[in-house]
Amino acid sequence: MEMLKFGKVAVLAMALAVAAGCSSKGGDAAGEGAVGAESGVDPNAGYGAGSGSGYGSGSGYGSGSGGAGGYDEAALRSMTTFYFEYDSSDLKPEAMRALDVHARDLKSSGQRVVLEGHADERGTREYNMALGERRAKAVQHYLVLQGVSPAQLELVSYGEERPAVMGHDEQSWAQNRRVELRR
Repeated sequence: MEMLKFGKVAVLAMALAVAAGCSSKGGDAAGEGAVGAESGVDPNAGYGAGSGSGYGSGSGYGSGSGGAGGYDEAALRSMTTFYFEYDSSDLKPEAMRALDVHARDLKSSGQRVVLEGHADERGTREYNMALGERRAKAVQHYLVLQGVSPAQLELVSYGEERPAVMGHDEQSWAQNRRVELRR
């Protein structure tokens, strides 16, 4: 009984240590500049219907009604691009809702998909390849937790090599920080 308590405490301590170690928001070492409230740039700019960019189709952000969190199941299913904050591989709540629908579909069909990780142009090529891989792994991990077989998921990182939008501003960078689910 005492050993079981020790094991639980050890697992909890390890989880907290990992979470604390992964919470860095620094950008200088990565080469990505600071965004957000301090820079006066909205890191979510460019998402939603009517953004005027023409890019990010299939994301479904700002569309649909009803269902989980304001999205119907068809809108969630159409979301195949999942966006990330600057220097982060944390999934956003709307991505998790869409991935829940994709997980159900993948479990029932057994279909294989490719998870393509991407980063914006800031940072070294090596850093951005690793960041794209971390983002793809975050999506993979979430899908596996939902019951999808790891054998159904192939991961690829393109880093900064395949931007969705050409541009050197926050709106462009925000659309390039993504994972695309390809069937």
